[in-house]
This record gives sequence, C-alpha cells and structure tokens, in this order.
Amino acid sequence: MLQEIFPYMFDLFRSRDRAVRYLLGAFLLLVALSMLTYLVPNYGMTDAASGEVVADVGGEKLTLLEVQRTIQNFLRGQSVPPALMATYIPQLVDQLINERALAYEARRAGFQVSDADVASTIRSTIPSLFPEGRFLGQETYAGMLSQQNLTVAEFEETIVRQILASRLRALAVEGTVVAPQEVEAEYRQRNAKAKIEWVRVPEDKYRSEIQVSEAELRKAFEGMKDRLRSPERRSAEILIAEQDKIAKQVEAPESELRRAYEQDKDRFRSGERVKIRHILFSTASKPKEEEPKIRARGEEVLKQIRGGADFAGLARQHSEDPGSAAKGGDLDWVVRGQMVPEFEKAAFSLKPKEISQLVKTNYGYHIVQMLDRQEAQLKPFSEVKEQLATELNQQRVNDLVQQTADRARAALRRGQPAPQVASELGLELIRAGRVAQRDTPAGVPAELKAVIFETAKGEASEPVLLPGNKLAVVRVSEIEPPGAARFEESQEQIQQALLADRRKEVLNRKAQELLDKAKALNGDLRKAAESMGLEVKTSSEFTRQGAVEGLGTASLVIDAFTKPVGTVFGPIDAQEARVVSKVIARAEPPPAELEAQREAIRTELKNKKERDRAVLFEYGVREQLVKEGKLKIHQDVVRRFTGSFRG
Repeated sequence: MLQEIFPYMFDLFRSRDRAVRYLLGAFLLLVALSMLTYLVPNYGMTDAASGEVVADVGGEKLTLLEVQRTIQNFLRGQSVPPALMATYIPQLVDQLINERALAYEARRAGFQVSDADVASTIRSTIPSLFPEGRFLGQETYAGMLSQQNLTVAEFEETIVRQILASRLRALAVEGTVVAPQEVEAEYRQRNAKAKIEWVRVPEDKYRSEIQVSEAELRKAFEGMKDRLRSPERRSAEILIAEQDKIAKQVEAPESELRRAYEQDKDRFRSGERVKIRHILFSTASKPKEEEPKIRARGEEVLKQIRGGADFAGLARQHSEDPGSAAKGGDLDWVVRGQMVPEFEKAAFSLKPKEISQLVKTNYGYHIVQMLDRQEAQLKPFSEVKEQLATELNQQRVNDLVQQTADRARAALRRGQPAPQVASELGLELIRAGRVAQRDTPAGVPAELKAVIFETAKGEASEPVLLPGNKLAVVRVSEIEPPGAARFEESQEQIQQALLADRRKEVLNRKAQELLDKAKALNGDLRKAAESMGLEVKTSSEFTRQGAVEGLGTASLVIDAFTKPVGTVFGPIDAQEARVVSKVIARAEPPPAELEAQREAIRTELKNKKERDRAVLFEYGVREQLVKEGKLKIHQDVVRRFTGSFRG
C-alpha cells in the first residue's frame, strides 16, 4: 500500500515484515509560549521583511512572520540566550516546513479532517477553554488566541495540518516489528553488570607542577600580541523607572471611577443566561456508519425521560461528556456565545423545565433541558468598583512610568547630571564602567548591554522595557576605542589558557605513567597506584545506565563492559582529574528475569524504531516534493534571520 502512495520512499516501506533501520535522532518538540520580545528580532523589521517567504509548500507560503510568531511562543516563559537560539532556529524552521510538507502529501493521498476532529483536538489541546466540559465562548476562545498573535482561522488551520501530518506519520510507521532476539539483546545490554578498581589522578596532588610564571606569561603575550586587541569599552549611566514604586503614588478617586462606570455601562451588563443540563451521545472520532445507532440510542433515552425517568440518573448512565456526566449532566449557568451555535439555539429556545428534541452538533447528539432563566441586567457600581479601580490605576501607572522615562531621557539629553535626574524623579541609578561586549557587568540588566553599544556618546537611548514592568534609559558617558592589547588587560586570559594546557599535559603524563606501571606489573593496578602515592577504590556492581560512586556515570568507564576481566584501561578524562581503571568482574543478567521486562523493552524499542522511521519518512517526503518542484526553501531568508540572533 505504501509503495503505491509514496514511490519515493525507496524500499523502506515496501514490506511490512522488513524495514531498514536508521538512527537519526529525535524530533524537536515545539512548546509554548513568550519571553520578552527583544529575544526575537522582529522589532525594527518592516512589514515587507516580516512578509518574506521562508518556504513554498504546494502553493502554501510559510512567511517569516509565522516563523517569528512560532519562536516567540516557543520562548515564552523561558530564558534562552539569543546566541543559543541561532542554533535552534534552523531546526524550528525545518519542523514547520516538515509539518506543511506532510499535510500537503496527506491531502494528495486523500486524507481529510472533519470539523469534529478539529473540535476534539481543541478540547484536548486547550482544556482550560472547557471548564467542567463547558465551552467558554467564541469571544474568550478568540481572545486566548489573540494573546499568541493568532486568529481562530490560523489556529484551526494549524490544527488541521497537525492532524494530517500525524495521520501520515502513523501510516508510515504501521507494521513496525521488534524481533524477540532484539529484545533479548537489549535486556542483556541493559542489565549486564561490571565491577572495577579505579584510581583518580587528581589535579590538586600535582598543583606545584601546574604553575605559570610571569616570565612565561610575558613571553606568551609577546608571541601573540599582534593577534590580541583591546576591545572597545564603554561607560554608561542607567536610570530605571519602576512600576511598583510609581504604583504606590497612584489611586483613582471615586468620582473618576463613577464617571468611567457611567460612560461604559454596556460593558457591565450581564447577558441573558440559562441554567441547563444535557446528555451527550458522542459521534466524535467514530465511524460514520455508527451514527444511526448512536442517534437511535439517544431517541430511546429521550423517550425514557419524557416517560418520567430521572434525567440526572440517565445522564450519569449514558452521557459521554466527561465534564458533566458525573454531575447528572449539569452545565450550570451559560450565556450566549459560550456554546456551539446549534446547542445554544436549542438551550435558549426552551422554557424552564422543558426538554429538547435531539440536538445535533459536531460533538454528537444532545438531549438538553433548560432548568431556569435570568434576563439581562446591569451590574451595580458597587459590584464593579474594585475592577474599575484596578484598571484605571494600572492605566495611570503605565502612563506615569512612560512619562517619567521620557522626562528622564529629555533631562539626560540636555546634559543634566544623572544623579540629579534620579533624585528629582525618584529613579534608580546604575553606573556601568568600562564595559566590553564580552563582559557581563554585575548589576546591569542583560537587556541593556546591547543598548549601551548602540547608543552614541552623550546620547540617551529610547526607554527600554525590562522584566518586572520597568523602563530604563541609558546615557553613554565614555567610549574607549579598540586598540593594541596591553599585557595587564590580557594577563588573566593568557594565564587561563596556559594553565589549562599545563594542567592537561601534567595530568595526562601522570595518568599514562600509572597505566604503564600497572601493565608492567601484570595488571596490578593497586601496586602501581601505591608506588605513586595514589588511592585505589573498588566500585560496587553497576550497569551501563548506572553510576560509579565517587566517579560519575558509567559511561565514563563503558570499556568495563567490553574488555576482558583483568584489563587495565585509561586514561579517562574526568574533568579536573584523570582516571585509570581495571575490570575485576562482570556478570550477565539472569535469563529468568527477562520475561518480566520483555513487554516494556519491546515497547521502548518499537517506539524508538517508529521515531527513527518517521524521521526518515519526513526526509523522503521533503526530498520528493523538492524534486517535483512542490517545495522550495528560501535558505537566504533563513540565514539572514538566524544571523540576526548572532548579532
């Protein structure tokens, strides 16, 4: 079947009993959501730049704006340095392209996604939109998405693409098999145990040999000073306006709150609402041919209710709405816009205690009973006073923070001393002295280092937003241009480099000496160590996934599982030391325990094979679409965007 749909997959999926196995790593997962926008360099970009096309997939364009939005959402709540993001961006872009490519190929192969599929996915993706099973309404839904710079249409199209891609991947990995021999080999590898003797060759024992004299430093400096440059250094004064401090000075008077209430009364009118309960007979994710049976079951339960049966009891017995079934179908009070249109129309057309006919929605068939109704009403001022005060005070604080930062900038540009401005406006003053690009100056917010190097001498920057709702203004007071390196400035850098080389040389030499002595003594590591005044330790048994107490993970001494018992091996780099080790015992796992682990191991191996297979499948889809001219990736746009993170 697969070879008919995807001929470009070579021989990979031509037999469900035979598959080429590739180890290609794991998928990069896209998670949600936004750190400060400064990390994503879309500020300052023109609309044309944001609209640049990153890739064309079957006529659908992936724009730079969509990539920026995805990255902002990926970064939300995380602290990822921009330079590190430059490494991730190409992978993130690849993931977006792969998803579109798979969705396009799925459509070509005849896959379809129904509205019910989308609705079901949204329910599982955003459970907070359905508290106790009730939809909060289209307006709330759209508002939640707008916070991520998404429209409902854009979000739901993304859902459709993800479903299509997921279904195509599922087809690609169908028939993945793990042979019993593979499970047994994995069991042995996981559970085999080793035991070692090991000797640490520590740095502190040879500290006297790991020294660098000033003469050596000066000699090294002379040899490299033509390649060394003293970096540009800048000094700056930073004034910070804090929202929390300014907020203490702000309180809207009651007269202003009442005026705001009178001017915006419509906002405080609660809409008509009804109290309802329902029984759901779900059709979501069920075959179309089952729908008549589901409807018939609903008609039968409706007949029982009209005959006097207990609605709540039947809801607990039959309803497939997990949020309300246990509560007898109770959805409490709902307002217009909170439910899907068909359900809403039925609910609001009923009279108190009246029961509907079967109502068809994307979710299935519903029996709805309206229990009570309340007409629209205006909330009194006393009820909304606190809400209004919070809103007006926050707006005033925001305005005052901005005004204060603007006043500070104007004063600095006039040449007024920064301490005087800070005192007059109640601002925090931070001084940054002789800062280089590579420095991380204490007390200076990381967001401001770039601003310091973008601002001209004597100029004051535009206000910069900082975490914690603060605004900062930077004035550069001094610029020292780059020049020839001075020994005093380069001394520490050179010393660290020379010490690292000396440390490596001494530790390697001593560890090799220990290894050679042990081999000369027919593998007697203990005697060799004693001759050098070093301590021998004996480990307990450990597995490949385990650790050696006092040394670290078993991966450091992985040779203990492959070399013959009695073998001395090393040296092993263990950070500030070297290690020489000897295999003293090895034990194979008991065959009797295999059965207890067989299914778990088989599942893990199958999942891994499926991931590897899916990665290769995605690659094949992309390559074929490129050959057909259906996929074009604009690498120049990706490179420019990635480069903007490197600065």
